[in-house]
Amino acid sequence: MNLDFSFYDWGVISNYVLKGFYFSVFLTVVATLGGIVFGTVLALMRLSGKKWLDVPAAIYVNGMRSIPLVMVILGFFLLVPFVIGRPIGAEYSAVITFIAFEAAYFSEIMRAGIQSIPRGQVFAGQAVGMSYGQNMRLVILPQAFRNMLPVLLTQTIILFQDTSLVYAIGAYDLLKGFETSGKNFGRPVESYLLAAVVYFIICYSLSYVVKRLHKKIAIIR
Repeated sequence: MNLDFSFYDWGVISNYVLKGFYFSVFLTVVATLGGIVFGTVLALMRLSGKKWLDVPAAIYVNGMRSIPLVMVILGFFLLVPFVIGRPIGAEYSAVITFIAFEAAYFSEIMRAGIQSIPRGQVFAGQAVGMSYGQNMRLVILPQAFRNMLPVLLTQTIILFQDTSLVYAIGAYDLLKGFETSGKNFGRPVESYLLAAVVYFIICYSLSYVVKRLHKKIAIIR
């Protein structure tokens, strides 16, 4: 196999790749924020001690974590149009699917972070008359978020890598941008290799930042 990158017109390629890159970043940010919010709700449901809240949340979290993401993406994209009677588009389908799927993983991170806070602080909040909601919002969750920050960011990096799976439903992500440019130039192999290099550079750089942040948080403690 003869690889040749000399044919590339980087000005032209950027038009294809940047469009996909913007969507991959957008999907990562929206899925992270939505996943954290939904995941926090699920975590609180599982920690509530009430079966009517704990059981549905546990079924949802364990169910989502037992299915490959690509199957969830394809299932939602193919089945929802039959339910609502019209297609919703690959991009919208990807956003909804990623939020729903990542919430299950963020839920477990949030639950572990909340449980890492000493119970004495919970009792102290109750002693001064705080309600359950106030205690969580003002005392427990701020500390839990700081403890969980490196893990949350690591999961976000994994989420960014997983955005390439929306390629399965035709959404225009970063990988799709490289594939399109490769087809136009007649060099698909080189395009996929470049895509792998770009994903590696981005994810490795972010992982290095998370590692430094983790050390900084450890020093503060």
